[in-house]
Amino acid sequence: MTARNLRDEVPERFPGFRVLDQAKHWDDETRAVVYSRVGRPPDIRFFDAAEEAAATALFDRLLDQHPDDRRVPVTAMVDARLAEKETDGWHYDSMGDDWEVWKISLAALDAEAHAVHGRAFAACDEPQQLALLSGIHDGDGEWRGFHRARIWSLWTRYACTAYYSHPAAWDEIGFAGPAYPRGYKNLGLDSREPFEVADAQPDDMPRTGTAGS
Repeated sequence: MTARNLRDEVPERFPGFRVLDQAKHWDDETRAVVYSRVGRPPDIRFFDAAEEAAATALFDRLLDQHPDDRRVPVTAMVDARLAEKETDGWHYDSMGDDWEVWKISLAALDAEAHAVHGRAFAACDEPQQLALLSGIHDGDGEWRGFHRARIWSLWTRYACTAYYSHPAAWDEIGFAGPAYPRGYKNLGLDSREPFEVADAQPDDMPRTGTAGS
């Protein structure tokens, strides 16, 4: 089951749950941080137009978002990180700094799409994009000068960090948001706080993923 299917099941899995209903329990600083993620996405500053298009298509396939239901502005969130050089604090010794590798790898992704389909990655249809990404993930040897697992790690780390920092994603998984300052008292497997909502389908946990999963 894909991430898109999971979003379609949100009302049934966690009926009535919306994390922003918990905002009154957060302190001012926490509330400001969370609300900053649900407003107008920041302007693109790091990616150029071609890179933005490639990155958006890449994130859409990795997270199975679609233009008609794209609720988390992943491209804008990643762009903001890279513009400020806010990385994970490390990188593989065989690769450069993240902001450099992102530009090189997106150009390589477009080059791959042009070589196979004669057009940029963003201009390919969804099955073509998925096939290209599966080929990158599952192929042998290096991919256009990159260690396949390491470039895949870079892409997916940034995609998932952005996606799961957004309240829309928290609604999908029933996460009630920051613990501070209220905290959690009912610890342990299957223990819930009064403000949490039980999974309505606990025995039907969907598997998420797209290319290469």
